[in-house]
Amino acid sequence: MKSYYTSLALVLALAACQPSSQNELALLEAKAKADSVAAMPTVVETEFEYVADQFADLRVLRYQVPGFDNLPLPTKELLYYLSEAALCGRDMTYDQNFKYNLAVRKTLEAIVAAYSGDVNDADYVQFLTYAKRVWFSNGIHHHYSMDKLLPECSQERFLTYLKNTPANTLPLRDGETPEQFATFITDVIFNPNLAPKKVSLDDSKDLIKASAVNFYGEGINQEEVGKFYAAMINDSQKENPMYGLNSKLVKENGVLVEKKWMLGGMYTASIEKIIFWLEKAITVAENAEQKLALERLVTYYKTGNLKDFDDYNIAWVKDTKSSVDVVNGFIEVYDDPLGRKGTFESVVSVKDLEASKRIATIGANAQWFEDNSPILPQHKKKSVVGISAKVINAVMESGSSAPATPIGINLPNNEWIREVHGSKSVNLGNIVEAYDKAAGSSVVNEFYYTDEIRQRVLNYAPLADKLHTDMHEVIGHASGQIENGVKPSSETLKNYSSALEEGRADLVALYYLYDQKLVDLGVMPSLDYGKAAYDEYITKGLLVQLSRIKKGQKIEEAHMRNRQMVAAWVYEKGKAQNVIEKKEENGRTYFVVNDYAKLRVLFGELLKEIQRVKSQGDFKAGQNLIENYGVKVDAKLHDEILARYANLKMAPYQGFIQPKLTPILEGGKIVDVKIEYPKNFVQQMLDFGKTYSFLPVYN
Repeated sequence: MKSYYTSLALVLALAACQPSSQNELALLEAKAKADSVAAMPTVVETEFEYVADQFADLRVLRYQVPGFDNLPLPTKELLYYLSEAALCGRDMTYDQNFKYNLAVRKTLEAIVAAYSGDVNDADYVQFLTYAKRVWFSNGIHHHYSMDKLLPECSQERFLTYLKNTPANTLPLRDGETPEQFATFITDVIFNPNLAPKKVSLDDSKDLIKASAVNFYGEGINQEEVGKFYAAMINDSQKENPMYGLNSKLVKENGVLVEKKWMLGGMYTASIEKIIFWLEKAITVAENAEQKLALERLVTYYKTGNLKDFDDYNIAWVKDTKSSVDVVNGFIEVYDDPLGRKGTFESVVSVKDLEASKRIATIGANAQWFEDNSPILPQHKKKSVVGISAKVINAVMESGSSAPATPIGINLPNNEWIREVHGSKSVNLGNIVEAYDKAAGSSVVNEFYYTDEIRQRVLNYAPLADKLHTDMHEVIGHASGQIENGVKPSSETLKNYSSALEEGRADLVALYYLYDQKLVDLGVMPSLDYGKAAYDEYITKGLLVQLSRIKKGQKIEEAHMRNRQMVAAWVYEKGKAQNVIEKKEENGRTYFVVNDYAKLRVLFGELLKEIQRVKSQGDFKAGQNLIENYGVKVDAKLHDEILARYANLKMAPYQGFIQPKLTPILEGGKIVDVKIEYPKNFVQQMLDFGKTYSFLPVYN
């Protein structure tokens, strides 16, 4: 198996360099053969098992793609090509997250593949748990807390595993001995002081120097990066690209230069493969609009020009008729402490026609929601344009979207494109369904105060959560406008921009979830669903999410900061009227909403303020909101929540094994695409490592 995949990698490289029709056929045949060899024996499940694995603080789930077998062949073929393009980029995410992540991952893969001992041995179980955590997080830092992951197995045991692994399977550098490599990789993995934090948002430090992400070269500081990119922005026009999105900034001979992630540039080996599969997808595009969007995406990968990326995004927004959609590129900037560099991700999906009716209704009424928003009149869009919304079923996720995945997406992120051309919003329906199927009632029973509240959350929260995601993505991110002359939020609000933007979108959703309008539109049966949404948001924001933070730490992840900031602010502002009441019984703390209508008013007041902060670029006010309400953790309450959650025997974080698409070829032509749902997380990670490793270990 191992040597076969080595040969396949060579075929892939040759085919990408010489894209003749003959070589394309050879590539497809080799890939189909590899998929067939790697495929696990087909087992018909009488009842789909959503939970596949649990370890540390993580749970690995599975999701289905309903109706895939009944899709037309061209649609299946398109989904297959786009899925391959997605998986070909995963190496880039690892390398962006930390410069030695690929070395660590390949080492772990080699050890696991070579291990022939007792898999139930306690030491090996500890080692394998570490490996699975690294795979889950796309690197050696926790995907949510950003803290460095440290193995529970000893260095001595790790070195034993390493010595029993064939040296030719380890990522040794030229001239490096196995002994030298062992010293290097052991320090990278076990030294708690080496790269302790993936992304630091502690503004008392230089954020670049305090963060381990691989977006900036050695010897670069935060101040000079700010000046470098500020000089690129043309203040006289709105149509500025998101400068810095697709590059690593380094110093050469004392001068700052960008190493672009593009064909012929940094990461070219992976990008070659992405382009190959995207060009195959173009041949089976559903319509002219989709074809144009894919062609412009390929152009952008070839040129690295961010204006080409804007052209792609505009074409992508206008493609509203296709059943198949894809996000592929350097998209979200949460992993950059300065909120500028995009981490690679891809989500391949197919539209859920029935479920999309709900979200489409919300999108069609976007102007009503904008006109009736509590924000200041000058911050409202006079004409909300180009919002399209749908529920999708994910088919493949990769990069920063896997294994941990979003449940909703709203793009593009460039503010001027959103204002002029609009945006597209999606709710990942089958992902949400899998979460619901895998969830139990234990968290609800533990953290909600009365049986009435518990039953309301259990009965109404599943739909309320979907509506929250719909409103957050479709209306929230697409609402509001920046005042003339104010720079983008990444420039004005800096390291607080992501948390404030997520808070703004959440507040739009929360404000309208207790509005009769949703009932009148037929998307929500009653305001009881809004009550359940409020119950959930306050309890999760002030209590449950604390289970995700290590003892003694502050909150740093943007979404967690946003949720606590919103919940803590409305709790404080509503104290005089007892809008939310803190109750303590039998050593347990609860937060109970007493007045839902008044809470809605408070959500509206905070939305108005955060929109003002964004529209006017008020850094100080934004900083005060996050630092005063979204960062600090009460130590006593934190200890309580950690203990209560530990008793539930549940993992607070969840992610997914991806489906497996296998083309069926006859006479060199795809005649069908088969979908399977693997159950073994470790095996999928090993297969991905063998099949989709194209980058050098050190970049």
